[in-house]
Amino acid sequence: MAGSLTGKVALVTGASSGIGEAAALALAGAGASVALSARRVDRLGALVDRIVGEGGKAIALPGDMAVEADATRAVTDTVDRLGRIDILVNSAGVIQAGGVESLSLDEWRRVIDINLLGTLYTCKAAIGPMKAQGSGDIINISSTAGRRAAGLFGPYSTSKFGLTGMTESLRQEVGGAGIRVSIVEPGATATQVASGISDPAMRAAMTDHVGKDTAMQPDDIAQAILFITSLPARANVSQILIRPTADTAAM
Repeated sequence: MAGSLTGKVALVTGASSGIGEAAALALAGAGASVALSARRVDRLGALVDRIVGEGGKAIALPGDMAVEADATRAVTDTVDRLGRIDILVNSAGVIQAGGVESLSLDEWRRVIDINLLGTLYTCKAAIGPMKAQGSGDIINISSTAGRRAAGLFGPYSTSKFGLTGMTESLRQEVGGAGIRVSIVEPGATATQVASGISDPAMRAAMTDHVGKDTAMQPDDIAQAILFITSLPARANVSQILIRPTADTAAM
């Protein structure tokens, strides 16, 4: 796969850790120039240094994807500074435990603002440049929670179900312009996703869930992203469901 993306430019949101960080490293390793966006400036800087130190090209574009101006700027700055945008990986996301009755509406809004609307903002900003060049890959990172809802994770499931609908609608909208749109739905993956859960018991439970020995690693998901980008332009992998082998759930 090394060198297969030479000359391509990728923007990865949520790049400061987890799947976003792994995706950035994998794309850079395959030859792409990468723009990295997230809220944690120090971690972005360290990742840029790592990629550059390994012979790649990377820039940091700090921002909060829940803020429309930040999300739009991440795309426009990528084009301005790197000349184009061939790949957009929307990995910025948060999880919160609770339901309609038990969780505050502010918490609901925060999850939906980042997971769904933040992705919408970057997608909308990327369409124009991708149409102008006649090609592009938009890859939205979802979750198995976007297929099967959990009562204790209402806002997260809602945001991911919404992301599935938005992604499929976008695929139909822009495929004729040469833009491929994909959704990746990982199961348990060893990331820091649980750290923001406000309820201590649920935070501990989710930490155990993604930290078990059978959980996937972020690079497993990054390899799926590389697969999506590796196919001929005529082929659009519109959906990938990827779970730990030990997850034998029927749905």
